[in-house]
Amino acid sequence: MSGNILGTAFRLVSFGASHDPAIGGVVEGCPAGLKLDLAAVQAELDRRRPGSTPLGTARRESDTVEILSGLLDGTTLGTPIAFLIRNTDARPQDYDHLKDTYRPGHADLTWEQKYGLRDHRGGGRSSARETAVRVAAGAIARQLLAASGIRVSAWVSGVGDVRLDRPHTELDLAAVWKSDVRCPDGDAAARMTALIEQVRAEGDSVGGLVSCAATGVPAGLGEPVFDKLHADLGKAMLSINAVKGFQVGSGFAAAAMRGSVHNDAYMNAPEGIRTATNRSGGVQGGISNGEDIVFDVAFKPASTLMREQASVDRTGRAVTLEGKGRHDPCVVPRAVPVVEAMTCLVLADHLLRQRMARL
Repeated sequence: MSGNILGTAFRLVSFGASHDPAIGGVVEGCPAGLKLDLAAVQAELDRRRPGSTPLGTARRESDTVEILSGLLDGTTLGTPIAFLIRNTDARPQDYDHLKDTYRPGHADLTWEQKYGLRDHRGGGRSSARETAVRVAAGAIARQLLAASGIRVSAWVSGVGDVRLDRPHTELDLAAVWKSDVRCPDGDAAARMTALIEQVRAEGDSVGGLVSCAATGVPAGLGEPVFDKLHADLGKAMLSINAVKGFQVGSGFAAAAMRGSVHNDAYMNAPEGIRTATNRSGGVQGGISNGEDIVFDVAFKPASTLMREQASVDRTGRAVTLEGKGRHDPCVVPRAVPVVEAMTCLVLADHLLRQRMARL
């Protein structure tokens, strides 16, 4: 299998590369009768597109989505929804110096080892440019989820050593998109922004964290044993460029806890059974328990630096590289809509699968 398909009941097939004429996708399994708000789909792409924040890359793409099939008067037909996003600001000549040279930290060498050749123009299909396809498909999935009362929100909770350690219930998540760094806390956002500007001036890069909360998720989503809900969420997040870690609920902190502390105690609530602490992050036994699903995604520093780095060429000869082109000094601000999109795709898939689970 090619690895370009995500999902079972609600599926995305993705195609295209950074400097191809276009990128795009096909969404299969979206039920008929969903009135699709195309302006809302475009709005989500606008949040991810290059140039959407002054803290990111200087590449400028409109990321205008073209729907090619699957709709009639804005309503889904139940047939495949094909869409296209044209690349209008590609500069492949910026990468001519990389035809025979491998960039440290990138997929250049491993891609060539797998396929015997590679697209050196911006990384080809390994480029984060491909994530625009995920955002467009995720925007469709989000509207399907909204019909069932499910909402998904993500935000930047860390840049370098600057952290925002407050639960989502205490944050104004509507403020995320008012911040260039996509952090809803003004003080933390200012410190994150200052750090990104500092590393940009140094020709360096910095990593960070994106946190996500899905609310209104009904109990019962998830397919044991191999398609546990948190397993599919983890796979989806780890498939995003530059992601190095995923944790749900208490995550790695659980390794230092005792069961008497970690177990979520059940309690009654007007809307049903709830837990007091939600250390499980809304998933138990691989199945949603009706609580908010909460998780964190760790992103490494971008590998392209505007400073010299030691590397090798195809013959094994030592070379010195200095980054060219247009790159993000910190990827997490533009990763927020990607995390949301992947969450929506996984939840939409499991929502439809659950409808087939029992009479």
